[in-house]
Amino acid sequence: WGCAPQSETLPPRLCGFLQKQGGPLKAWKQRWFTYEEKKNQLFYYRTPQDVTPLGRVELSGATFTYPLRGERGTFHIKTPERTFILKALTQELMLYWLQQLQVKRWQHRQISTCPDPTNNNTAGEKLTGSYWSKINCFHSQYPCHVFSSLILTLLWFGFCLVMFLPPSQRELGNLLILVLFPFQELVWILHKSLEAAQLEKRTCAEFLAEKGEQERLELLRHRERQTADLRGRLDEVKVEAEALRSSLAQRDTQVVELQEKLKTLTEKNNAKQEVIIKLSDQMSAYLSNPRRQGSSSSSVLDSQTFRQLQQEIENMKDDIEAYKTQNKFLNSEIHQLTKLWRSSSEQEKSLMEKCAYLEATNCQVESKYLGFLRKVQETKSLDPAQRVAVQKMIEDALKGELKSVIKLNTVSGHDDYGFKIIPDYEVEDMKLLAKIQALEIRSHTLLHQEGVERPLLSRWAQYLASRSDDDLCASPELKALLRGGIPQEYRQRVWRWMIRVGHLSCPHLSGCRSRTSPHSASRQIELDLHRTLTTNQHFSSPSSPALQQLRRVLLAFSWQDPAIGYCQGLNRLAAIALLVLQSEEDAFWCLVAVVEAIMPQDYYTKSLVASQVDQRVLKDFLAEKLPRLSAHFEDHNIDVSLITFNWFLVVFVESLPSDILLPLWDAFLFEGTKVIFRYALALFKYKEDDFLKIHDSVEIYHFLRFFTKTISDSRKLTNIAFYDMNPFPSRQLKNRRALHLERLQAELRELEEQQKEFVTENNQHKDKELDGMVSEDDDEI
Repeated sequence: WGCAPQSETLPPRLCGFLQKQGGPLKAWKQRWFTYEEKKNQLFYYRTPQDVTPLGRVELSGATFTYPLRGERGTFHIKTPERTFILKALTQELMLYWLQQLQVKRWQHRQISTCPDPTNNNTAGEKLTGSYWSKINCFHSQYPCHVFSSLILTLLWFGFCLVMFLPPSQRELGNLLILVLFPFQELVWILHKSLEAAQLEKRTCAEFLAEKGEQERLELLRHRERQTADLRGRLDEVKVEAEALRSSLAQRDTQVVELQEKLKTLTEKNNAKQEVIIKLSDQMSAYLSNPRRQGSSSSSVLDSQTFRQLQQEIENMKDDIEAYKTQNKFLNSEIHQLTKLWRSSSEQEKSLMEKCAYLEATNCQVESKYLGFLRKVQETKSLDPAQRVAVQKMIEDALKGELKSVIKLNTVSGHDDYGFKIIPDYEVEDMKLLAKIQALEIRSHTLLHQEGVERPLLSRWAQYLASRSDDDLCASPELKALLRGGIPQEYRQRVWRWMIRVGHLSCPHLSGCRSRTSPHSASRQIELDLHRTLTTNQHFSSPSSPALQQLRRVLLAFSWQDPAIGYCQGLNRLAAIALLVLQSEEDAFWCLVAVVEAIMPQDYYTKSLVASQVDQRVLKDFLAEKLPRLSAHFEDHNIDVSLITFNWFLVVFVESLPSDILLPLWDAFLFEGTKVIFRYALALFKYKEDDFLKIHDSVEIYHFLRFFTKTISDSRKLTNIAFYDMNPFPSRQLKNRRALHLERLQAELRELEEQQKEFVTENNQHKDKELDGMVSEDDDEI
């Protein structure tokens, strides 16, 4: 049980005598155990008066249990270092110790993880504060050890009485002791307070009875001398009491040891007496009737068998009760350990977030360092020694493999769709740029994982949780979600819905799939198959199943739309659809939806009229949204359509990293071609300053070919596309397309007329030459 408080305003400490098994012989030794609140440790001493502990038990990572078939009152405390085997006086005390240790372990855990100590006060501590304050007012007048000894005596006397009660009433007796004990203490405290008040009253009366000031002063001096004398006596009594207490504890230890020895000897004696009685009974039975020895022996065996079975039944009942008790305790222990595990998991999550932030910061610093080295390398004012030193620093930075620095995927350098995370640069001088980009991508991924990706996943899960595919409909909420990108878990489902909305399934689907005869475009399809997404894992091998699926999808489309048949670029569109939708049929209808429903008419025909129109419209928007960059291109005679034409034709496939490309397609399938214009302008806006720094047309063309692969911040690019490019009305795009289409058709008609005139003139010229040749032949004849 817990001891009385040793200092003011403190609840009772958990302490008491327990048997501890230890030593080579595993003998039981009585030790004084006390719990230390601040350290969350259980110390044990030889006696309560010892200052130096014999050892300690760390409870932070400890678990508690007790054996079913062990000695009564035995329980175990298992720590990572060792297992402590302890034994209480009774089974009830054992359970009390286990419950209190569980509570202490949990309270210490709460205090260690919560920064506000005021939140750790339990209800019991609040309720007992006034009670302990009352007891402490008495402690200030009377020795603490007298009070503690009396309390311990009363508790021991109560427990001794309970031991003589029947088992059914023992729990009630324990409850009555706990209920009556505070009232006895309260009566005792009030009695002592009354005596103190009477003594104070008597002293005041004597003081007032004195008439002169001198007599009163003498009385005060006399009281002071008495007080000093009493204090001295009190100190002597304390020393004597401490010595007596130590002697008493030693005697108690000896008494307990003697009682244990006596108990052992008594058990041995009883066992011997039982054996003697059994042998005596058998001998008397044999002597009285030797003829019935066989029958009597069989009856004895039957009775012994019955007693054994009965004893086994009793043992099994005891085992069942013990298992029930143990099950309750283990459930409590599992509950406690689960709480500790959850707390540890939260701490681990917090530490992982901090680690990710520090790693992202480190990547940013290293990226800035490499960028600075690159700028210094381009500086022309460096002397040869400085240039060599800078080159040496760059070589040191590029010594390690890029994959060992960037660990976006521990298995390979590809994402879930098979795209390379870090693009390959064909130019040797671009290795430094590749490493800078890799560090930027890593930093961006770490910083946006918690702040962007998880909230986005939660928003999509909430939006799709209560909706089936038939319940989905176009809305501003869905449009905003699609602009932010679809998480991989839901992209396949949402794409199927958008394809079905954009282009209803054709009733002639079975007829399209049943045609196996070769199409006129099959030869061109075979040539382009092995050029499709060569850096993607799923299409890199000639024997890849994805290539066979892609062949069937393109052949089916060539029969579906004979006017187009096949056009270069369709293989990339179908490949993206296959990677996301994981189905040939869905990929086929996605390709049909893009070509026939989303993109303008004549976009993939032989003349590519609509594609040329979009390039002229893009130049108009570039001059309107980015006038400085447009003027810069015109000054250096740069035709951006040489690069952007392929962007529009394949919707940026193989031009952008996959983490930017797929969110672009999410919005493109829902909003249409306007998204392509937004992202094309956003790409130029993203790198506008870099373009303006280049004043050589060859270098500008060189930068145009690969600058899209150097973009690492997808969120920044998305914000530019959908916010900085506003306003971007669809009507304006439609009108400009119509205007440039009319101009382009007029130019094409004029070009056709010129071609016809040229053909006519060429034919006439050939006829004249033939006539001349004939006349010369006639002259010769």
